[in-house]
Amino acid sequence: MAERILVVDDDRAFQGMLVEALAEQGYVVDTASSAEEGIKKAGAVNPDLILHDIKLPGMSGLDALPHLAEAAPGVDVIVMTGYASKDSGVLAMQRGAYDYFTKPFSLGEMEVVVRRALEKRRLQTELAEFKRRARTSPLSDIIGQSVPMLAVKERIARVAELNADVLIMGETGTGKELVSDAIHALSARAKGPFIKINCAAIPENLIESELFGHEKGAFTGATSAKPGKFEQARGGTILLDEIGDMPLNLQPKLLRAVEQKQAERLGGTKPVAYDMRIIAATNQELEKRVESGEFRSDLYYRLNVATLILPPLRERKDDLPLLAEFFLDRANRRLGTDIASVSQQAMEIFFNYGWPGNVRQFANAVERAAIFCTSTVIRPADVDQAFSNRQPARAEEPAATAPLLAATDPGLPLKQALIAYERTLIEDAMRRAGGTQTDAADSLGISAKNLWNKIQKHGINPAQYKN
Repeated sequence: MAERILVVDDDRAFQGMLVEALAEQGYVVDTASSAEEGIKKAGAVNPDLILHDIKLPGMSGLDALPHLAEAAPGVDVIVMTGYASKDSGVLAMQRGAYDYFTKPFSLGEMEVVVRRALEKRRLQTELAEFKRRARTSPLSDIIGQSVPMLAVKERIARVAELNADVLIMGETGTGKELVSDAIHALSARAKGPFIKINCAAIPENLIESELFGHEKGAFTGATSAKPGKFEQARGGTILLDEIGDMPLNLQPKLLRAVEQKQAERLGGTKPVAYDMRIIAATNQELEKRVESGEFRSDLYYRLNVATLILPPLRERKDDLPLLAEFFLDRANRRLGTDIASVSQQAMEIFFNYGWPGNVRQFANAVERAAIFCTSTVIRPADVDQAFSNRQPARAEEPAATAPLLAATDPGLPLKQALIAYERTLIEDAMRRAGGTQTDAADSLGISAKNLWNKIQKHGINPAQYKN
């Protein structure tokens, strides 16, 4: 788009010469014959540069400068003055003008100064846009400046610009979904749909239909055809969260969708083509699931190409103050509180904790501490309240497993002993969390959905652990 210049001069002949010279350079030129008219026009046309005579009928060019700054903020003004009044040009620059010419001047000189002024404006605009995009960049949502997190951000930026499928691995609460959001938003598919599906949250008998769709009559109740999530993601990205929980019998069909970008709907006979990027995420060690036969090796190797491994919070504790500031600000807005900071003593408690639930658990702890805080600074007592009746486990201290192991019968077969041990761990976590399942899940390092499934499996009544 051509840049716009406003020329304010009451000498019609001189004004016409400037308009002609500037138009030949490719600029769009507007004119005014008085300072008052120039101020109005500056606010209306939003020029990129103003050439303004100093000696005008009515308001002078010098007096017009503050009004122009208000009408067209950030727009440079070059004043034009007669040789005899050169001091006026110097005074104009002292009042904020970008430069000045003394009449008469050569058109070549004018073109150089105009070009330099417009180049300065372009650079300022680009810098402002860069700062705006940096603030709104998807990577700005990923809080952390520690060495591990800077490496992760660099890899996200690199992977995002490729069209490869991505595997994100990391413990529960490390931010896998946030990273997937950033990859999609930074990719060439950002304007396309971003479809998310949690493989662990969908019943096994429904997941094939959810992923690949179904034809009319494919099963009882299928009264019409329905596209699956893969079809809905055309032109964009699909996130397969908790990919490690994908049923083994569906993995061959998923492998085909990953490799060939096509698969049949449930009950269909013709393959449906897909054009989308696949991001898979898991908190499980897929290699171990491959070794145990619970995950296909060919699917694992096909997914494990562009891989991102997110560090647990205990390996990036340098980020805790930054995260605390971020989550405290969010808590203030959500709760209507006005807490300024976390005390050094309270921060030491955070540093010494193991954070099995990672960033998600830390965010919860900061908000809970904010709820109990009665001053403008979060103190150790507030953190203790946030942890309820639980004794925070130190990162360097192993979990107290010996008493729990003792709760199982040494004579039990391994499978039954593991089931009993799992139940004991869950009951202990529920007891320490006062019956709050999300807190218990965080302390166990699993998702709330996963804990709920285990509670149902073991027939545990959460109500009995309520404080």
